[in-house]
Amino acid sequence: MPRPKIQRRIRCRPAYSCFKPNGVPMSELASLSLAADELEALRLVDLIGLSQQAAAQELEVSRQTLGNIVAAARHKVASALVKGMALELDTVSHPNNQKEPSCQ
Repeated sequence: MPRPKIQRRIRCRPAYSCFKPNGVPMSELASLSLAADELEALRLVDLIGLSQQAAAQELEVSRQTLGNIVAAARHKVASALVKGMALELDTVSHPNNQKEPSCQ
């Protein structure tokens, strides 16, 4: 039995819930799910340009865990782009109805 997943600090929510190839109905596409922590890791490392150590501190995980999250996220994004699949973005529900800013 795997260890339970520790809650990550997610600081933004995606503007959209899905990205897919243009002109193809969603019902005809295979899809991959990109978890909220995977999107946040990509945002911190690839978009903002933080080092993995700094991004790991922001996400409140170890550097090794962040590296694993980034690798999995990059693989999913590349697979979706190359194979023409839909990429569904998981949303995060915050306790106490806290609002998080949208990703920019």
